[in-house]
Amino acid sequence: MIKSQDRSGWFGASDTAIIMGNWQTKTFKKWWMQKLAFVQNNFKNKQMLAGTYYEHEIAKAIEDQIGQKLKLDRQVKKRSFRLRVNLDSETKDTIYEIKTHTAAKEFKLPKNYIMQVRVQMWATKKKGIIAVYPLTEEHYKNYFLPIEKQNLEFYEIEQDKDFIKEYLSKLKYLATCLKRGIFPVKRT
Repeated sequence: MIKSQDRSGWFGASDTAIIMGNWQTKTFKKWWMQKLAFVQNNFKNKQMLAGTYYEHEIAKAIEDQIGQKLKLDRQVKKRSFRLRVNLDSETKDTIYEIKTHTAAKEFKLPKNYIMQVRVQMWATKKKGIIAVYPLTEEHYKNYFLPIEKQNLEFYEIEQDKDFIKEYLSKLKYLATCLKRGIFPVKRT
């Protein structure tokens, strides 16, 4: 878990869905103001907090499952793109993006998670896996409950070269706009 919560001046892999989305929305404009450091988003809820607190314990459970030690919390920067990728955990050839979800609801792998991991894969030149763990209401009340490794689910993500090509084109343009301190215009 990376300590700094300042998301200005850089794009993260978790920003991928908004980068690939509609730039004419209020959501995009608000996000762009964060990138320019005019506003901060300090929103947190119990699910986000629990996911953060359990991240390293889930990583330990992944280590038990795969039989390898994980390196935690590395940051990879691609300065020309103003891209700063925060990795939850990794081995020498695979990144493990850790996600949690509420156990009471059926989990369906969201497209934004897949896009995030594809960017992480591009930045590291490694394979990508999303490791998902279900949290119960008890987990949200007590951040010290044990992680049961049998409840982990793994989703291997395939790279998509066409997606990465489109993403990098948009990212390069946004990096130029960020450097100039201007609002990006819609590109066709």
